[in-house]
Amino acid sequence: MTSIEDMKHTDVKRDIVCFGEALIDFLSTGGEAGGHRAFIQHAGGAPANASVAVARLGGRAQFVGMLGADMFGDFLLHSLDQAGVGTRYVRYTSEAKTALAFVSLDEHGERSFSFYRPPAADLLFRATDFDPDCFANAAIFHVCSNSLTEPGIAQVTLEGMALARSLGAVVSMDMNLRPALWPTKADPLPWLWRALAAADVVKLAGNELDYLSEHEPGGESRVIHRLLETAQLLVTTDGAAPLRWYTRDGSGVLETFSVRAIDTTAAGDAFIGGLLYQLQSRGVDRARLASFIADRAALTGSLRFAAGCGALAVTRHGAFAALPSLGEVHSLLENSPA
Repeated sequence: MTSIEDMKHTDVKRDIVCFGEALIDFLSTGGEAGGHRAFIQHAGGAPANASVAVARLGGRAQFVGMLGADMFGDFLLHSLDQAGVGTRYVRYTSEAKTALAFVSLDEHGERSFSFYRPPAADLLFRATDFDPDCFANAAIFHVCSNSLTEPGIAQVTLEGMALARSLGAVVSMDMNLRPALWPTKADPLPWLWRALAAADVVKLAGNELDYLSEHEPGGESRVIHRLLETAQLLVTTDGAAPLRWYTRDGSGVLETFSVRAIDTTAAGDAFIGGLLYQLQSRGVDRARLASFIADRAALTGSLRFAAGCGALAVTRHGAFAALPSLGEVHSLLENSPA
């Protein structure tokens, strides 16, 4: 096992490490027979989806998290393995079951969730469950807010972000806020802002930017300014609407792709996976992030690639199953002039 001192002196940082929850999405088939609704099992969970998005594109991804020692945990591990994601840092527990989410879709592919979490295995991951080797080869460490919903796992998430940053990895956060996962009367904002302040790259959905703005004196402009005090890149997405990007010395707008959406489950995860893949393929770690951002052609090209990943994901059902290959993304880009 690599020591912390050894990690401080290594220059090999190639993996995208995605930390947090993997869960089962039970996706409604959309119809009812005799008053009964059918659901189909799919592997999911935002950071797990992001790791698969990277692997499908041909990148190097590791998933780190806790699974239940049950049939669903076994299914998730198998699904990650089959997708080409590294799973050597996955842990198992018999103290809680794997989390479940039941998902129904409207006619536009937009989702409604019913979560069975907590209790759940992913919430039991602790700092001692991290293998130092997973940080030793990391160019990027990626998290979402679903590992902030309880104090124990939230503290572990922040510790992982701090360690990754200290060892030269880009720290990425896709907020991916799911209010139903937070305890009743809990205020997510303090934990959200602590994690956002620890990230170099932040992705927000439009409604998440609205949420932060509603609770911040000064509104949206103050939120953006506050985020960029610590982050180097902020990206906001809003479905088919143009995406927006912000850095400390500029901002811009990019059009997305016109597709027929049937299931938006993995759209954001496909987008962030595509962006992180671009960073990895360009050799970007924390020391190189500023120069990448300063290259506007590289930045906007990477964001357009990520938008293509998100667009393709909404054209098919499921999470892992919806994530596109590199060839599919290139085909979309080549046939959709900028």
